[in-house]
Amino acid sequence: MIKTFLKIILFISISFSVNAEDKILKIGNDNAKVTVKVFSSLTCPHCASFHKNVFENLKKEYIDKNLVKFEHHSFPLDLAALNAEIIIRCHTDMNKEFQLLGEIYKKQNQWAVGSDINIINESIKKIGLNSGLSESKMSDCLNDENAQNQILSERIEAQKKYKIQSTPTIFINDKKYDGKHEFKAFKKVIEKNL
Repeated sequence: MIKTFLKIILFISISFSVNAEDKILKIGNDNAKVTVKVFSSLTCPHCASFHKNVFENLKKEYIDKNLVKFEHHSFPLDLAALNAEIIIRCHTDMNKEFQLLGEIYKKQNQWAVGSDINIINESIKKIGLNSGLSESKMSDCLNDENAQNQILSERIEAQKKYKIQSTPTIFINDKKYDGKHEFKAFKKVIEKNL
């Protein structure tokens, strides 16, 4: 599974080039003074913890008040994470995408287990069904090579531009955040940038 995933990434990096920034999942005011970019893999437990402990509070205190723009940059570390990203992008409404992102992270320990990608895909689809996606829509999305290529292209561009070594990797106004993944510490850096 991992070898296939790495072959796909290599193939994409050689043969496929798009402007991935156009498809980034973002929420908040485009003109906000602060932009938070999070490069994450949906199978990463630390990414799920960041989303639960930092993003939810950030949304209430800053994003919903148009003070911060938040960008989720997909950086899948395995095929399961790639497929979960694809399911999220089945939604065309950004708010529904973010709601599904939250559910995917919340239920990570239920779907991101085992080595059978078909079982993992079915578990992801169950979460997608609860967000209003149909079984056929999700199957179509998973079979869409353009969706796969787009996400893998984003990962490659992020690796080149930001030198991502682990997930989550976080930037606040294009400066790497190396602090604790807790809201109190994160809030201090946000406040300094406002």
